[in-house]
Amino acid sequence: MVLADSGWELDMHRIIKENIPRHIAVIMDGNGRWARRSMLNRVMGHKKGADSVRIVVKACRELGIQFLTLFAFSIENWQRPEVEVKALTLLLEEYLKAECQEMKENGIRLTTIGDTSRLPEVVRDELFSVIQETSQNRGMVLNIALSYGGREDIVRAVKTIMKENKSKEIDENTITNDFFSSYLYTADMPDPDLLIRTGGEYRLSNFLLWQLTYTELYFTDLLWPDFKRDDLIEAIMDYQRRERRFGLISDQL
Repeated sequence: MVLADSGWELDMHRIIKENIPRHIAVIMDGNGRWARRSMLNRVMGHKKGADSVRIVVKACRELGIQFLTLFAFSIENWQRPEVEVKALTLLLEEYLKAECQEMKENGIRLTTIGDTSRLPEVVRDELFSVIQETSQNRGMVLNIALSYGGREDIVRAVKTIMKENKSKEIDENTITNDFFSSYLYTADMPDPDLLIRTGGEYRLSNFLLWQLTYTELYFTDLLWPDFKRDDLIEAIMDYQRRERRFGLISDQL
């Protein structure tokens, strides 16, 4: 993950550096279909997808993206065949071990959202170790959604609010958007500016349902293992061609 390679200056000419998304979220879809198309088993598709993760993380760091959230494992994914779930958790452990040093060298801070208590202990220990080792980095936040669900995130927030305030009555005026957002997993980061979903599907799949309210959505038919640096640049360029009005009209902007 050596930064500032020869492609960086070219990319900065293709995009408007004053209008780079602060936070990009990605639904990495299509590993299984890529494997089937390549006549490989699904696990090999996930391994190939890990290569795209490295490419996108590196490119986002070079381009000045401040937050990158990757939907790596949904709460619904626990229902997949046991062999696939085990392979996914082992791949996560391998990725963390392989990338920790480069995260530290390149100023990338690892965070996670979701119910990580369900992960195997050895994977959970490695995850928290990398989070701790990179906690002082300030270059970019790599936020991995693991055992995550958007509805579950909202329900968890409601339960936490009720638990913290069960001994007193909450004034209804206290419950504002900002107040509620402060109880979500993503409390310490801005909402995504751009969501990228690969794999040709056009749905959110229970991902960041509260946080994506005004996010620009970008869908591509490319399967995740085929998604590379140029495809990320194209998604950012598409984002920059849009007018974000947040409920206003153009004349008000």
